[in-house]
Amino acid sequence: MAKRLLFMLFALSAFGAQANTIYKCMKDEKVVFSQTVCPQEFRQHKIEYQLGITTEVDSDKRELKEDPLKALLNKQTISKEKLLQLLDGEIYRLKQENSYFEILRASEIQKLDRKRYWQTKPKDDPSYGLELQEITERFNELTKNNVNVIRVLNQHKMKISAETPPDEYMSN
Repeated sequence: MAKRLLFMLFALSAFGAQANTIYKCMKDEKVVFSQTVCPQEFRQHKIEYQLGITTEVDSDKRELKEDPLKALLNKQTISKEKLLQLLDGEIYRLKQENSYFEILRASEIQKLDRKRYWQTKPKDDPSYGLELQEITERFNELTKNNVNVIRVLNQHKMKISAETPPDEYMSN
């Protein structure tokens, strides 16, 4: 059971960049995880990851979700509240990703320190310094990119929040 939960969390983190929902498709003794709804011949459980919590719900009934980007491209409107919710979700995801980058950075530095220790190199060894600088620059760049995107998303949120709804225009 613990292995299955660990696998589900891993699967969610692997799919996390694309979606907060995956589907567990089951037929006989087979289990397959998918980003799309399961084929008709499979039983389906919907697994959602949001705000650090994973939930699994038996969802054999099929649901068709409307993709917000497709709705905008088809010139359909998306509510202001839904748009703000989507922006908040993406900002949260990027902040979580930055936290994950810090964990990865610490892990890689620890690995580099172990390598240096077993090779009996001093801390002031030039190759150690170069590798440490490379790790630091790489993770700084990843974090910086996310911080820039968060700043832009917050600017969009402020613009959207400041806009007057269309029906208020008509009442003036």
